[in-house]
Amino acid sequence: MEKAIEAFGAHLAAERNLSPHTRRGYLADLGQFRTFLEENGLIPGGGSERERLGAIDHLAVRAFLGSLYRRKVRKVTIVRKIAALRTFFNYLIREGVVRVNPAEMVQAPRAESYLPAFLPVEEMFSLLGLAFPDDAGGARDRAMLELLYSSGLRVSELTGLDVGDLDVDQGLVKVRGKGRKERIVPVGGQALRSVRAYLAVRDDLKATGEGSPLFVSGNGRRITGRSVARILDRCVLVSGISRKVSPHTLRHSFATHLLDAGADLRAIQEMLGHESLSTTQKYTSVSVARLMEIYDRAHPKAKG
Repeated sequence: MEKAIEAFGAHLAAERNLSPHTRRGYLADLGQFRTFLEENGLIPGGGSERERLGAIDHLAVRAFLGSLYRRKVRKVTIVRKIAALRTFFNYLIREGVVRVNPAEMVQAPRAESYLPAFLPVEEMFSLLGLAFPDDAGGARDRAMLELLYSSGLRVSELTGLDVGDLDVDQGLVKVRGKGRKERIVPVGGQALRSVRAYLAVRDDLKATGEGSPLFVSGNGRRITGRSVARILDRCVLVSGISRKVSPHTLRHSFATHLLDAGADLRAIQEMLGHESLSTTQKYTSVSVARLMEIYDRAHPKAKG
C-alpha cells in the first residue's frame, strides 16, 4: 500500500495541482489508515500490492472510522479523512488497481457548523499598530500582517507570493489559491505603504534559492507558513490580545469587517477565492450573531 500512496501523492502534485499543505494532509490521513489496517490485521500480509489493496472492504474503513470516534476525533477531521480515502480509491479505480471504492459505502458524519473566529476592529488595529523592529525583519513582519488582513489571503497564498505578483502602482496582488487558481485582489493603502517600505530593505535579507519570493526568512529562503504563525503569535502576545489568533483569523476578520461595512457578499466571495457562495455566507451568520449581541446589550427592551 505504501507504493500506491506514493504514486497517489505524485498524482496529486502533477495532475490535481493541490497545494503542498493539502497533499501533506491527504498523505498523512492515508498513512494513518495504512497503519491502522496493519496493526489490526485488516490487510493481508502476503500476495501482491494489488491483491492487498483489493482486499480492503467497507468493513475495514468502518472499523478505522470507529477507532476515530472512540478517540473523540472531531467530526470535521473525520469528514476530511473519509474524503482522502474516497479520492485515493477513486484514483486506484482509474488506474485499474481495484474495482470498487470501499469508502463510498461508508456514510460520513455531518460536520459541525461553526462561526469563524475574528478580531474586533479595535483589536485588529491594536495588532497592526505595534512598533515593529526598525530593520528588514520588522518591515517584513509588518508588511505580512498588513497584507493578510488587507487582502484576506490564506497563509499559503501569502508565502507563495513572488515579487512580480504585486502591482504597487495599481494596488493589486495576483494570488494563487486552492488548485493553483489565480485571482486578483485589491491591496489597501496602509498595506501598500508597509509593503513598499519592506521592498526598500528586502535585499538586506539576502534572498536565495529559486524564483523571487516576496517574503523571505532570515536565511534568505521563502518564508514558511509556520514562521508566519510564530511571528503572529509573538505580535499577539505583545499587543495584549488574550484570545488565540492564527493567520486564518486575519482572513476571517477581513471578510467579517467588509460585510459589516456593507460590502457585497459576492464581491467578498471573489476576493476570498471561494468557489461556492455558501462558503462565504458563513460570515453572514457571524455578523448576525454580533448584531444580536449588540442589540441584547444596548436595546432597553431587549431583556423583555
